[in-house]
Amino acid sequence: MTSVEILYVGGPTSLITLGGVRLLTDPTFDAPGEYTVGSRSLVKTTGPAVTAAELGPVDAVLLSHDHHPDNLDTAGRAFARSAPLVLSTPSAQDRIGAPVRALPTWDHTEVGGVRVTAVPALHGPKGSEPVVGQVTGFVLSGAGLPKVYVSGDNADLDLVREIADREGPFDVAVLFAGAARTPLVPDAPLTLTSEWAAEAAVTLGARHVVPLHFEHWGHFTQDGATLTKAFAEAGLTDRLHLLTPGASVRLP
Repeated sequence: MTSVEILYVGGPTSLITLGGVRLLTDPTFDAPGEYTVGSRSLVKTTGPAVTAAELGPVDAVLLSHDHHPDNLDTAGRAFARSAPLVLSTPSAQDRIGAPVRALPTWDHTEVGGVRVTAVPALHGPKGSEPVVGQVTGFVLSGAGLPKVYVSGDNADLDLVREIADREGPFDVAVLFAGAARTPLVPDAPLTLTSEWAAEAAVTLGARHVVPLHFEHWGHFTQDGATLTKAFAEAGLTDRLHLLTPGASVRLP
């Protein structure tokens, strides 16, 4: 089986190279600072370990959602607009236009030899959709390729079970973690907690887990240390690949 390589750029941004196809998740290349979202602000604490120029061209961008600057910032938006293809939600296509292509849930398209399937995601607790907006995850697959799940900003383990039932098991799960919390939904995390990430790994049958989006922003309430602890307590230490920004891993 061909391997998959994942380069951790920072935040939710990674370069996934699968079967020679280069796919970038949620491009964020802005410097640290305070970023306004409606009536609130999000604070970015660390810039990317790899610049857009250093990254080079990609075959497609996998954009979980476009309406929060910690998933698509100003420089990331410019990068996305220059990409040959951006796969995202119908609402992102409406707001941005070309080259964003809506990929509704459970629909799929081919990028090179990689099948990209949109899978459901919920950026908070049940019932929060009108507040948090539309979000998507992705499944990457193909003949002779590892099967990869990219969660996007999903915080619903019921959806993880549905994805596992329809598409699992997975060789690699790229999980957005960090237990993000903001005044938008004050009583629940907007992304996976560390404990939920460990549970998701088991549900998905994932042999390898690469966490993203658990650091570099002030609204995360958990981090690499809590991920390490949660996976150890679940007996999953050997599955966890906690990357340093700028580092890459080749799996499986």
